[in-house]
Amino acid sequence: MAAPRLLLLLLLLHLGAAAGNRTLVFLLAGQSNMGGRGGATSGGSWDGVVPPECAPSPRILRLSPELRWEEAREPLHRGIDLHNVLGVGPGMPFAHAVLRSRRLPPHAVVGLVPCAQGATPIADWARGTQLYHRMLQRARAASEGRLAALLWYQGEADTISRRDAELYAPRMEAFVRDVRRDLGMPDLLVIQVGLATGQGKFMDLVREAQKRVVSNVPNVRYVDAKGLPVANDYTHLTTPAQVKLGAMLANSYLATL
Repeated sequence: MAAPRLLLLLLLLHLGAAAGNRTLVFLLAGQSNMGGRGGATSGGSWDGVVPPECAPSPRILRLSPELRWEEAREPLHRGIDLHNVLGVGPGMPFAHAVLRSRRLPPHAVVGLVPCAQGATPIADWARGTQLYHRMLQRARAASEGRLAALLWYQGEADTISRRDAELYAPRMEAFVRDVRRDLGMPDLLVIQVGLATGQGKFMDLVREAQKRVVSNVPNVRYVDAKGLPVANDYTHLTTPAQVKLGAMLANSYLATL
């Protein structure tokens, strides 16, 4: 059964590529709430619960650590978000919600490119860093620079120090500018998630900085995670929260079509 299913996946990807905009490729980057900790915040392991909104589908692919397309399944960031216990993130529910839209052509395929790494401040994503290089390498392997959007959920680590919080807006603006330049996509859509939690006491400063980025940089959208259910570690979104966030991200993307 595995070989026919793989052939179907490859066929779907080929058909999407041949049709141009039928294949939608999305970068998923940031820190742990993008990497996914739903169901993985107690007991040192993931509870294995996969809601229907996160179920595998032959129309949802992920770029593996080896830069090969494969059927996407939770945990989406396995092999990418290293040295962490992984669970459900927003990527799979996002893809399902996008594919349910009638705004997409028939037989559309979503290709997810996980790049997130837990506990990383935005300085770790600056141009020239290992994470930045890895993200661009994966983006180019996935689409030769042709992407639908970058989904970005990061900033919790920048709430620890006032200096990092105050520098968040210029650092994020530089990050967006560099990614667009290096991928040759000056209008690449970036959808930024407003923080639901923080690792320090300067969360409000980072949230305000995130909103300034949306005002200062064209084609950056903002989806607010504040108020979504948080796990008992007071940092990570629960599985139901990740499902909701995925739908919110999808609505933000679809509004641009």
